[in-house]
Amino acid sequence: MPCPICGKPAVEKYRPFCSRRCADIDLGKWLTGAYAIPAAEEDEPDEDDLETRSMAEPKEIRH
Repeated sequence: MPCPICGKPAVEKYRPFCSRRCADIDLGKWLTGAYAIPAAEEDEPDEDDLETRSMAEPKEIRH
């Protein structure tokens, strides 16, 4: 299987990479956030949703 960074053949010691350099490049991408799973952003609730939620939430009772 080729190295996912440069395409050279993988070396067992650094598998799935071909070298320490390519492994470090990959680690750097993870640490800087270059690899990210896209997430769907939630829509902001409108005023009707906020009123419905506040009425459904239990009120705190103080003694």
